[in-house]
Amino acid sequence: MKEVKKIVVAIVLFVAATSFVNAQSKVAHIDVTQLLSQMPEMKTAEAELKKLQETYRADIEGSMTELQNKATQYQNESPSKSEEENKRRSEELLGIEKNVRQAQQVAQQEMQKKQAELFAPISDRAKTAIEKVAAALGYDYIIDAQAGGPLIIAKGKDILPEVKLELGF
Repeated sequence: MKEVKKIVVAIVLFVAATSFVNAQSKVAHIDVTQLLSQMPEMKTAEAELKKLQETYRADIEGSMTELQNKATQYQNESPSKSEEENKRRSEELLGIEKNVRQAQQVAQQEMQKKQAELFAPISDRAKTAIEKVAAALGYDYIIDAQAGGPLIIAKGKDILPEVKLELGF
């Protein structure tokens, strides 16, 4: 009987130890920003964005120069023009200024849209590669190494239900 007890205790301890070892999650980290910055596709995308930005900047600067030139011209001619003509010119300048501000907003929105369009496939490709490497190496969690970086992969145990139970809700 004592022999059976020893065998049962040994089996229980073995199962408990094995479960404990299996319950431990493997965690790794990666600096995703560094990875993305070193990807050749990112360099190409950044160059394309810079070119687009320069195009928008040149257009807006041209419009601003035109506005400034007209403002100077109208200011110099204002003494020789009628009050009605000066009022019309003032409204015209305000309209041009409004158009320039709108062009700046549209350019910014288009830049953000283009950036998202260019960076999304690159980011997805990097995430897929991270997931593949993590699976191959047996990692349950991959954390972005940047301060406050997000969790990229979470295949380990989620203890949210147990914590909620502990807190009473």
